[in-house]
Formats: sequence, structure tokens, C-alpha cells
Amino acid sequence: MTKADIVSKISDKLGIEKGDVQATVETFMEEVKTSLENGDNVYLRGFGSFIIKTRAEKTGRNISKNTTIKIPAHNIPAFKPAKVFVEGVKSNVQVK
Repeated sequence: MTKADIVSKISDKLGIEKGDVQATVETFMEEVKTSLENGDNVYLRGFGSFIIKTRAEKTGRNISKNTTIKIPAHNIPAFKPAKVFVEGVKSNVQVK
């Protein structure tokens, strides 16, 4: 499913123009991004949390030059689904 599909479904369900729904979805995503960039997690009860995970420093390998490199510690955005969300997927989606 793409962002356009989400906008279309919300528009159909609520009877709101697609342009208004798209602006709302874009604003939501921008606010989540801004919050994470400012170091704040975003919690959506019943859906999940957009959180910042810290990756520790580690040693990697450059295979083409056969050398080791140090990868510094860094933060990455992550999504942690709520238990209700996880259980819904477990019970409704067939294992392939």
C-alpha cells in the first residue's frame, strides 16, 4: 500500500476531498519526523511508537580493500508496534 492508496481510502471512508486528506497525512508524517529529529518519541496508543534507537559503535569490514573500519555510534528512527497491533497481524495474516 502506498501513501496515495492511504489517502484514497481515507477520502472514500470519510467523504473528504483527497487534497485535504493528503495535506493531513503529509502534516502528520512531517510532525513525526520533526519530533524524532528533536529527540522526542511519538506514542500512538493502540497503534505503536515511533522511537529513537541508539546503535553502539562497532567494527566493520571493507571487503574490497580487505580493511577494518570503525562505524561510530549513531541514532536511527524505529517503529515499535503496539501489542494489539501485533496480535491483530498474528491472528489475521497467513504465514507464507
